[in-house]
Amino acid sequence: MNTTRNQPAGSQLVALALFACAGCILDLHSASADTPAFDLAREHLVRKEIIGSGILNPGVIRSIRNTPRHKFVAPKFRKEAYFDMALPIGSGQTISSPFIVAYMTQSLEPQPTDRVLEIGTGSGYQAAILSPLVRDVYTIEIVGSLARRARSTLRLLKYRNVHVKIGDGFQGWSEHAPFDKIIVTCSPEDVPLPLVKQLKEGGQMIIPVGERYQQTLCLMSKHNGKLIQDELRPTLFVPMTGTAEERRRTQPDPLQPRVINGSFEQELTASGLIPGWYYQRQSQREVDSTAPVGNHVVRFQNDLPGRPSRALQGLPIDGRVIRALTISAWIKHEQVVSGEAAEMLPLIAISLYDDRRQELGRWWLGPWQGSQDWRQVSKQMRIPPQAREGILRIGLFGATGTLSIDELKIDATAR
Repeated sequence: MNTTRNQPAGSQLVALALFACAGCILDLHSASADTPAFDLAREHLVRKEIIGSGILNPGVIRSIRNTPRHKFVAPKFRKEAYFDMALPIGSGQTISSPFIVAYMTQSLEPQPTDRVLEIGTGSGYQAAILSPLVRDVYTIEIVGSLARRARSTLRLLKYRNVHVKIGDGFQGWSEHAPFDKIIVTCSPEDVPLPLVKQLKEGGQMIIPVGERYQQTLCLMSKHNGKLIQDELRPTLFVPMTGTAEERRRTQPDPLQPRVINGSFEQELTASGLIPGWYYQRQSQREVDSTAPVGNHVVRFQNDLPGRPSRALQGLPIDGRVIRALTISAWIKHEQVVSGEAAEMLPLIAISLYDDRRQELGRWWLGPWQGSQDWRQVSKQMRIPPQAREGILRIGLFGATGTLSIDELKIDATAR
């Protein structure tokens, strides 16, 4: 199957599921900012994507449930506010997905007496989630227009203990230091030294670090002036604004997009996750004696219709140079049944974005039903010249049964 921006209504549902399988089939397209439909959608999100994905902290769950995420995005994106997905907020930046916000907040174990520094205000949503859980939130955004809009939204919604500053977040906010906790919602290559200095002894910092499309979310604790690092999970944050992004030692190559660990032979991370892939749900790296390539495959298993079962990976693509991509993989599926909603189907899919993080289109292989032994599938897709990056998505997306994938590859064709 193939879809573009001119897809029919049924395909729109499928395409939306490629972002997240929240399963919320509420009519939000014509809803006003205060309609009860948003409350129902938010509750559905909490049950399916927050509690259902392992968030246990009662305060964090309550804050996600009470925070009107649709008021932190532009009106044209409000219908998608309660799917577990990032959304554009301008200047090439996004509002983080609800799950990653909840996960990062829970990891910091927020306390009522905490003074928290947030780097990368963005829309203000992360600060709003923290607000009822801690004493004060100090948040910094380098893009002035985003900072002013976030400040206005937070004031309008009466988050009085959130303090917004325009500036370089990696320099911290020294006049209010030291901080009990620091949360970084943009991804540097290494931890900025000023943030280490401004973290209280015994304090904690959660931060995504690493290469542009291969980041690891780390929880760090400060002891004797140094950080002790605990790797949590692979993740992906959009490119930063400023010199820190430009000065990365390792830059992505948008002229040669490729799948990282598409054969799934790399050993699991310390936290038991598959390297190179983020947003993993109901997925396992397993030994398979029948694997077409190597000894391991990724296996998605789900017995509850609508439950998320997926893995995602980001990759750079320069559509000015690349005319087409060919996606290929070996797949096997057993007793696969589509879910109750039209979008709950097993797929291999890719979404493309321009330099402003606006979506250009979505293409996919699949869906598949029933049972069938290993076979190779492939599809070529045309790349629009505006494309600058993509998100590769694999999984059952709410369908039930078992889907196994091996030797997933992307081959680029130049213009």
